[in-house]
Amino acid sequence: MANIQELTGRFIQQYGGDANGIKVFHAPGRVNLIGEHTDYNGGYVFPAALTFGTTLLIRPRADKKLVLATTNFPATGEFDIHNIVYDEADDWMNYPKGVAKEIQAGGVTFGSGYELLFHGEIPNGSGLSSSASIEVVTAFALLTMEGQKTDKVEIALLSQRVENGFVGVNSGIMDQFAVANGKKDHAILLMCDTLEYDLVPFKPGDYKLVIGNTKKRRGLVDSAYNERRSQCDRAVEELKAALPDITLLGQVSVEQFNANKHLIKDETVRNRAQHVIEEIDRVLQSMDALKQNDLVRFGQLMNASHDSLRDLYEVTGKELDAMVDAARKVPGVLGSRMTGAGFGGCTVSLVHEDSVERFIAQVGKEYSEATGLTGEFYVCSIGNGVEQLV
Repeated sequence: MANIQELTGRFIQQYGGDANGIKVFHAPGRVNLIGEHTDYNGGYVFPAALTFGTTLLIRPRADKKLVLATTNFPATGEFDIHNIVYDEADDWMNYPKGVAKEIQAGGVTFGSGYELLFHGEIPNGSGLSSSASIEVVTAFALLTMEGQKTDKVEIALLSQRVENGFVGVNSGIMDQFAVANGKKDHAILLMCDTLEYDLVPFKPGDYKLVIGNTKKRRGLVDSAYNERRSQCDRAVEELKAALPDITLLGQVSVEQFNANKHLIKDETVRNRAQHVIEEIDRVLQSMDALKQNDLVRFGQLMNASHDSLRDLYEVTGKELDAMVDAARKVPGVLGSRMTGAGFGGCTVSLVHEDSVERFIAQVGKEYSEATGLTGEFYVCSIGNGVEQLV
């Protein structure tokens, strides 16, 4: 967690005045433990909020300006809070701008302008949801400052609308939902289609979650992502010959798929559907494993998830595969898989605490030899969703 005293000093340096009226908020990053590419297919995901993320310091100002700065980049901006438009040149600032615009679209009239200073601890392009973290912390802070209610499910939906409509990235709900609704020592079993969710205790005991950043920027390969989505839609259409009521792959059981997969003529499309349907089943199996405190089984399901994403869904790539392969060779590792959309980004591994140092050294060395890239590793705890700190 960021040093609030230090950040308060930076805020005063940036905007003048003193510490009076400065409020501090935090939203985490997120990691998805299992359940990848199931969200837009109406299936389950199993994300958790991390303890590191985005800290936001905010203070009202007398005019109607929205003034933005961050400790991470030199760019700053000043905008009329009542006249906000998307501008590619504004880069990261489009996220908080979009939130302010969306809050007003929901009927809130801002009583003042605001000065905001963001401090981000999530590596950019890592797949740990830096954009969702910025959106959610901004929404929670502005609504709190304006005395509005802060329903965290509504905040997740508002933030997703900003991502889809204002920024123009066609993402699912998982990232914003996990960032808003996370809880310490719990992961979220979320049904993406209905937003029904359960907080599931995740207490790995002597084991640690270690996130490995491949440092291969994802720059979400839109064409491949959109292609996967259309292949899933095609599988649904072909399965309708036997299952006329389905609209999403998430509505098809493993048994139904196995009985009817011959209806999907194209082998690639059949593979995509098989991954999604079996991955949803793996999420549910992993719930049972956690209820029985069977971390070995949970690790096996993590491994099976990655292998399916590599072989059937084909979204891993050499960097993620190299890091996972190296991870699985380390004694004390129960499971390792890619997390996020793929094509770069991060892995998540369940590692015995006695093996963590060896894991970081050995995986780092093997990964660098295999790819020429230098990975980064973060030993993580599961933290709370968005909250006010001061």
